[in-house]
Formats: sequence, structure tokens, C-alpha cells
Amino acid sequence: MGCAKGLERSRVGQTIAGRTLVGRSMGVALLLLTLQGLINHTGTVILAQTTGDPNAAPLYPSAAPPPAVTPLPDQRQRQEEQSVSPDYRVSALQPVGDSTLWVGSWQGLAQINPSSGKVRARLRLPNQTVGALAVDRVGRLWVGTYDGLVRLDPRTGEVTAQNFSLPSNRVLSLLTDKRGYLWVGTDDGLALISPDRGLLMTTLKNLPGVSANALSLDKDGNLWVGTLDSLVQIDTATATVMKRVGNLPGTTVQTLTLSRWGTLWIGTPNGLLELDKAGQQVRSVTQLRGRNVTALQFDKVNSLWVGTTTGLVRINPFNGASAGAIGTLPSSRVLSLTPDIGNKLWVGTSEGLAWVSLTTFRTGAHNTFSRSGR
Repeated sequence: MGCAKGLERSRVGQTIAGRTLVGRSMGVALLLLTLQGLINHTGTVILAQTTGDPNAAPLYPSAAPPPAVTPLPDQRQRQEEQSVSPDYRVSALQPVGDSTLWVGSWQGLAQINPSSGKVRARLRLPNQTVGALAVDRVGRLWVGTYDGLVRLDPRTGEVTAQNFSLPSNRVLSLLTDKRGYLWVGTDDGLALISPDRGLLMTTLKNLPGVSANALSLDKDGNLWVGTLDSLVQIDTATATVMKRVGNLPGTTVQTLTLSRWGTLWIGTPNGLLELDKAGQQVRSVTQLRGRNVTALQFDKVNSLWVGTTTGLVRINPFNGASAGAIGTLPSSRVLSLTPDIGNKLWVGTSEGLAWVSLTTFRTGAHNTFSRSGR
């Protein structure tokens, strides 16, 4: 009986040893096949083909690469926003009288007292990446984000309207026209909103130059739109294109502002331009040729403040002479401007908010949406 059990154990041991040896042999073989490129990424063995010539090298069918996984547009936007380093660019400024300044950034929205600099409120939004701000005739705040348009009650911070059917959810510019309607510029055209009812009235998707980067009204109430390759005039009553001004130095219109005497000032990646009141003749400001102009605003004494990717400059608009550059900003890349609020020029940069005294031209940084204010 003991001999039989011993013999059985021996057979079992031999079987296990045999299986182990076979398993190891197969593992070695698979490893060699992999190293020789004979197994594709799915684990399938690729058989060699011969040409019939014993001296010719074997041929292997080319294996398709693994399918690429690319994020969807909304996922790609989230990846841009969720970068390793937080983005503190202040992309939009909206004053309300002389006592309130709304600050829109890629970190959200805040309301500050422009005289004292005190932060009154920080508001949470459905999307924190703010691209544009506007106030309608009854004081409601409209916030254009990279994920749509929202209407806020400025007293409570409550979202009172959102989810409009825009040409694109990436809002780049906002403007209230003389009738009180809200124009929304996106990266795929224009939309017209009734602020009171919160309803979309019409869209203009076939916009020459596609992207409505910047908006301004002329003396007659017509809308000027800066696009990727031109300047377009829109009849606000019919939402139709009236005129197109192309062949601009720098091509892309990034910012617009209207002077008190009715000329339109245009910022492009290649300089500063002025369009006459008739919308015909364009002249270039010599002092800023070759500069990437990103923001424009006139102050109450008719000085033109010009924000560029390499600093802030004050220009005499009558002769184009520079009155000097302003230093000591959080970043030399200027994105937004609003003057004459709390006797200051407020400056949004790629690294936070700053101000310039309009009497002494002293500068200072504000801790709202900046690295130093974290």
C-alpha cells in the first residue's frame, strides 16, 4: 500500500514538473517571438511568409499601429484648463458706474471695489474660464465663458439664464447695442440675444473671417466685428453684413474701440490701425508697427491705452506719438483694460490684475486671481 502511494506521488510530481517545463518553454518561445517582432500589439502571432527562394529573408505583414485616442473637443478644453500650473489670466473687465468692477479670469469671476481694492464677492460659475463680460440696460451681468453664456443677478450672484443655442459655446466677446439687445461673439459666428426674455433671436454663422473676436458700435449704431481675417460691419436691425474691410496689416483683428470723434481703432498681431469715420481709409500707427496689440481703451482725456504682448503703452491718438510705456505689471502680456474707474486704469494681464494711477502713473498689483493671492 505504501509503495503504491509513493508511485502515485512520483507520477503526479512528474506531471507537474512536465507542465512547468512546458509552460516555461512556451514562455521563452513567446518572449523570443516578441523580441523578433512576430507578435503584434494584440498578442496575435504573425506568421512569416516566404517567397519560395530559400536564400531570401522571410517577409512579415505590416502590423497596424494601435488606434490613437484623442480627446473630444470638450475634453480637450478641460485638459487645457486643468494644466499643471493654474492659469491666472484676467481676460475681461466690466465696470458698473464708478463703484463696482467685475473681474473675469480663467479662475472665475469676482466683484471688487475699485476705490479701495476690496474684494466684495467671488462667484462660482458653471464654467470658470471667463472670456467676456457685459452689463445690460437694467444692470444684469452677462458672462461669456468657454462653455457657453450665463446671465447673473449681480445682487445675489444667482445664475438666472444659461444654455443658449449659440453658434459655438466658446464666447469671445459681448456687447449691448443701442436698442438694449446683446450681441454674442463666438469662435464660430455671432448671436443676438434678447436680455429681458433671455431668448436667442438670431444667429449669423457665415461670418466673413468666422470668429467674432472683438465687437464695437459706431456712431450710427452699426456693429463692427473683428474676425480672423478682416473687419466686418453688421446692420444691427437686420443682422446682415454691410461692409467688409480686408487686407489689414496683421490680418486678424484682436481688439476694437471707438474714439469720441468717430474713428475705429483696431488692434492686430502686427500693430495698431485707425479706420476713418466713413469706414474707408485705414492708417497704421508707426510707433506700434510690429507690436502684437491685444487690448485698446480711451480714457476721459482721450489718451489711447494700448495693451500688447510686450507691455502697456499710452498713445496720443492725434499724432500717434507714444507718451511712454508703463512698467511693473504682473506680466507684460496685457489682455484687458478699463480706465477711469476709481481714478485708475485697471489692467488684466496673463498673470493677474493690476492698476495704474491716472494722476501719478504709479502701478500696483491686485491679489485677485494672481499667484501672490493664492
